[in-house]
Amino acid sequence: MRRPVARRAVLLGALGLAACGRSAKPADAPKIAESTGAMTLEDAVAGAWRTPADKARDAARHPVDSLRFWGLAPGQTVVEFWPGSGWYTDILAPYLAANNGTLRAANLELREPADPSTREVVDAYRRRFEADPKLYGRIQFTAFGPTSGPVAPAASADLVLFLRNVHNWMAAGLAEKAFRDAFAALKPGGMLGVEEHRAAPGGVQDPLAADGYVQQAYMTQLASEAGFAADGASEVNANPKDTRDHPFGVWTLPPVRRSSPRGQPDDPSFDHARYDAIGESDRMTLRFVKPR
Repeated sequence: MRRPVARRAVLLGALGLAACGRSAKPADAPKIAESTGAMTLEDAVAGAWRTPADKARDAARHPVDSLRFWGLAPGQTVVEFWPGSGWYTDILAPYLAANNGTLRAANLELREPADPSTREVVDAYRRRFEADPKLYGRIQFTAFGPTSGPVAPAASADLVLFLRNVHNWMAAGLAEKAFRDAFAALKPGGMLGVEEHRAAPGGVQDPLAADGYVQQAYMTQLASEAGFAADGASEVNANPKDTRDHPFGVWTLPPVRRSSPRGQPDDPSFDHARYDAIGESDRMTLRFVKPR
């Protein structure tokens, strides 16, 4: 089935939502010593280098259970698409560095003349994770966007992660390309892990995902058209309190807590209480495999 595809520019604000709520890393944040043995996933999530603000979201994002479900393991090559400011990178990079693995970060594609704000996001991410190779290892920086090439050498990755970004790519006409690029990067038998805001089933999917929600069946269709086979679904990130009928889409909920339309000043009179009580969105947690 052919779907209409949006042809508008990728918005920097959309990328920011993928890593929303992240605070800057303190300059004096503790560092771990150079690894002399394996680091467990629990060790990485509990790491002293992670900020309190990031750790506060663990109860909503369930990084240990999610990464285990997606099949993260020592020695893997992992590709993280659009890592934002690095909420998950702060877990993945130390774990892989301590366990003989490799992380490739496919950030926003910079096309000249590059938007200064976009460049700052990309440059800040790179500076941050290059600054401590003992902790984060040697991350391989790459890019994903409208005209980007391969995010990794063909058939080199064990795991690719799409972490709350598919709705951004739908809005920018990039969703099909993201799945194709992930398929090309993965080894046969490699896994694609997806976390995404979940729309109510049975409706008609907005091809632009304007409210930030995506139907699980539509996600499976995108993956199938790229060549993937469904390999599992988890309810670890489900939130049955999410009614999905928020005035400013999923961004009304924490951690963004939007109080006015995008691009307009915050409304100081907006009552956040109802939406704060819901918490973070209801999210699908899916696993797809590249057939052998």
